[in-house]
Amino acid sequence: MKNQELDASFHAVYKLTYHLVMVTKYRKKVITKEILSRIKEITSCLFSKYECILIEFSGEEDHVHILFQAHPAIKLSVLVSNLKTVSSRRVRKEFKDHVLKYYWKPYFWSRSYFIVSAGGAPLSVIKQYIKSQKKL
Repeated sequence: MKNQELDASFHAVYKLTYHLVMVTKYRKKVITKEILSRIKEITSCLFSKYECILIEFSGEEDHVHILFQAHPAIKLSVLVSNLKTVSSRRVRKEFKDHVLKYYWKPYFWSRSYFIVSAGGAPLSVIKQYIKSQKKL
């Protein structure tokens, strides 16, 4: 892993980067520039509590993309669930009139999400590195 800064804790050295995509319920085009900006603020605040690093954030009217780094002890499903719950609650409260045009129930995010590990060496390079190690 040359040319890549690694993170470390007491018992681990790591670099865990994730790409998260969250979509609105029924893919409704409810996200405005103001809502997107607010979701980014909420994400940044929540990630700091989880000691995650927000690398990149963007989105469109019906989804957001979040690139972040996390500690190995973080339970990703819990992090994503908390992010969706907190951001949904705040957006529905702060942009109530706008959101009510799309949802009459307390909806904002779809229950599903997409998350994938990102960064680091390609799998083919890692496989070749492991194969090249001395055998006992």
